[in-house]
Amino acid sequence: MVPPAQETAGWYGPFGGRFVSETLIPALDELTVATKEISSTDAFKAELRALLADYVGRPTPLTEASRLAREIDPAKKTIHRLFLKREDLCHTGAHKINNALGQVLLASKMGKTRIIAETGAGQHGVATATACALFGLPCEVYMGAEDVKRQAPNVGRMRLLGAKVIPVESGSRTLKDAMNEALRDWVTNVATTHYCIGSAAGPHPYPELVARFQSVIGDEARAQILERTGRLPDAAIACIGGGSNAIGLFRGFVSAASVKLFGVEAAGHGIETGMHAATLTAGRVGVLHGSKSYVLCDDGGQIQEAHSISAGLDYPGVGPEHAWLKTSGRARYLSATDDEALAAAALVTRTEGILPALETSHPFAKIGAIATEVARSIGRPATIVLCLSGRGDKDLETFLGRLLSPVAEGSK
Repeated sequence: MVPPAQETAGWYGPFGGRFVSETLIPALDELTVATKEISSTDAFKAELRALLADYVGRPTPLTEASRLAREIDPAKKTIHRLFLKREDLCHTGAHKINNALGQVLLASKMGKTRIIAETGAGQHGVATATACALFGLPCEVYMGAEDVKRQAPNVGRMRLLGAKVIPVESGSRTLKDAMNEALRDWVTNVATTHYCIGSAAGPHPYPELVARFQSVIGDEARAQILERTGRLPDAAIACIGGGSNAIGLFRGFVSAASVKLFGVEAAGHGIETGMHAATLTAGRVGVLHGSKSYVLCDDGGQIQEAHSISAGLDYPGVGPEHAWLKTSGRARYLSATDDEALAAAALVTRTEGILPALETSHPFAKIGAIATEVARSIGRPATIVLCLSGRGDKDLETFLGRLLSPVAEGSK
């Protein structure tokens, strides 16, 4: 499936490209060739399909959330139909394993002997460490020191899997800084090392490579919703940090003009406070980590620190295809605050028995407003597919501290 803008040499309209040191160009060229000559072959696709089925557990279910649908309707009637694409049920607990397995499989066929990765919430780090354990490759994961603290369970999982977790103390000590350090490592060890980028961002060919590996989400969701309802949904919704789970879902529906696409970013403490990670909502066009897209930066072009209660959304950039989807008007991007995400997580957990990751809690926070808007535009109840990108086990300490504290309990 071709994006709205014809993807040519890594460009989505005016976004994308390569803005990296000359040292990395040969490695990016090598990866581009491998993407075309290895990952596009029937043999590679069959091997990856088998891994996704037998190891990851695909296809993931499409779960109808009927009780949640009643709760988000003010009249408390079953008006809208809400379907959850259950990436939380993948092995390792999130969508990240789709891409990590694909890239590590590709790297092994390219003859690479070492894998590095960056991670924020830790799910991509866990997924990469898992793939490396499966293929017998050494793995090193760069992670902001702040994220190491707030995502301790995933740090432990990575180490048990045999990966070396490298805390990054520079900058805001979060995802942006982890990616900076991973890029520095890759420049130094480019001949033997593959950098497994976790989101649909970075220099060409990464945005397209990651989108292709994650498009299994949208391909499955499209087939499943057609089987369940006999037609395409009215809207598809996902959270947006760098944008891999969202672009994976959107790829299944972007060619269907009747399906509205919504991404939900992290508004943190509120857009007006400046403490947020809503790049597409409040950012401007710039260059970050080798790609031209929307970024959070000051008037001088210096990248600003992002903030989100969700480590996976705490990033001051976004993938270039999302920038084009916004600019072209094909997708709309909203934002939800930390408090809205926490409240949404509690609601989903108590109505559906599903504890969503903090990342996914952001689109849940806006699903009522989106359903109402879509229903008004089409003149009937809306059918919506939401990508439940990961489970909330990793965020349990935050949930317990913010939702089950004595103050919170006393306020119920």
